[in-house]
Amino acid sequence: MAGQTVNDEPVVEELDEVWASVLEACQELPDDEWDRPTDCPGWTVKDNLSHLIGVERMLLGDPAPEAPAEAPPHVRNTIGEVNEAWVAARRDVPGQDVLAEFADTTYRRITVLRELPPEKFDEIGPSPTGMAPYREFMDTRVMDSWAHEQDIRRALDRPGGRNGAGERVSLERCAKAMPFVVGKKVAPPDGTTVLFAVNGVLGTHLAVGVDGGRAAVLDPPPADPTVTLAMDQEAYWRLGFGRVEPLDLLASGAVVMTGDESLGRAVLAAMPFMI
Repeated sequence: MAGQTVNDEPVVEELDEVWASVLEACQELPDDEWDRPTDCPGWTVKDNLSHLIGVERMLLGDPAPEAPAEAPPHVRNTIGEVNEAWVAARRDVPGQDVLAEFADTTYRRITVLRELPPEKFDEIGPSPTGMAPYREFMDTRVMDSWAHEQDIRRALDRPGGRNGAGERVSLERCAKAMPFVVGKKVAPPDGTTVLFAVNGVLGTHLAVGVDGGRAAVLDPPPADPTVTLAMDQEAYWRLGFGRVEPLDLLASGAVVMTGDESLGRAVLAAMPFMI
């Protein structure tokens, strides 16, 4: 994508990489495939693309459509209502037209991002995770865009976009969320340790321990954790994104649990963190 480069922010090129991959995933789709359901609750392939359009158009300053009079069951908060407005507005628009709008919108966004002065990325402002530097906000856009790309690809059985910037950022976000998952959402007693043994090209072993009622990453990991949850990186981010039922992964062997099974099941159930 074009644009005069004023800054050297890696996150801009990461967004460009992910959005180009989204475009590739949706090329030459038959009309009926746009309406395939995805792992993202309540949304079709086209709906995922409409959502990405909506976020980036809001960031461009474009006016938002009016929200539906009645929110569907998968909408659970104000952010969800805003997202649903953009999606609902395109339900009757042909998929290829939505794809063309996505191409135009992301071109506009990359052009704007490349022309921003470097100091803009240090500015603190609102983001989905609270007040944060603009750079961190854009990092969240990488994760969200890649998550919906994978929703689309899984629904279409068009694998791709793996082990690049989008998945790396997403796995890093999963890792940052695990102390909150263990310490706040599960809240086990002091001395509890949970090892996430994630296999794959971008895999890692992440240990979280609880001390003084607070959870933190342990380095090095303990030799004998209270529970070990072994999985590949796809299972890890699908759990973090809330795209799969934990019991299904346990039943299929995609997650192997060793140690305190009650604790392990509680952690797996608490792993979804994505808004």
